[in-house]
Amino acid sequence: MEHFKIGNLYDLNETIAAELFTGATYPWEVLPKISAFIVALGATLPADKFEKRGDDVWIAKSAHVFDSAYINGPCIIDEDAEVRQSAFIRGNAIVGKGAVVGNSTELKNVILFNKVQVPHYNYVGDSILGFKSHMGAGSITSNVKSDKTLVVMKSPEGTIETGLKKVGAMLGDNVEVGCNSVLNPGTVIGRESNVYPVSCVRGFVPANSIYKNQDEIVTKNK
Repeated sequence: MEHFKIGNLYDLNETIAAELFTGATYPWEVLPKISAFIVALGATLPADKFEKRGDDVWIAKSAHVFDSAYINGPCIIDEDAEVRQSAFIRGNAIVGKGAVVGNSTELKNVILFNKVQVPHYNYVGDSILGFKSHMGAGSITSNVKSDKTLVVMKSPEGTIETGLKKVGAMLGDNVEVGCNSVLNPGTVIGRESNVYPVSCVRGFVPANSIYKNQDEIVTKNK
């Protein structure tokens, strides 16, 4: 299951949460630990760069947060991030440097690496989005199976039991998700891959691929 490993999906130099991944093999292993990690890290953030706003909410002074945005803790919004009109951050969220959380976008139990963009009407829950990954308008992560059973990660090499009821999507660095796409529970998309608009994605998409539909995933031309 090499393709699922943290080091093959993410550049940990591009997140304030790098320490959270210590000792983990697969990214979804850290999902239950996000809340406690934010609380511990927030208490150590430098006062000249971050200010504490309410219970367990730390926002970088260089971040731009619209007045209409709702932010519940635990949450860290890193430097130069932008949280736009009517964004809804429900808690357990790390928003990376220069990231964009857009109009009416909802976040819950997530890590957005630096420069991630979820700018228009997105739902991102129980997910990890790698450096410079981007979700087009209306694209969402579905994080609970319809039968409410535990999420299993699937690839051509086999399956891995997560032991978790809620797992959204693991997007590697520089992934592009087209508008109005749905990433089903347990989806993993490798680095530098693109997903066509209005896609329903399930399972594993290899790195450097173009996802056209479930039966047509092609390798990018270099």
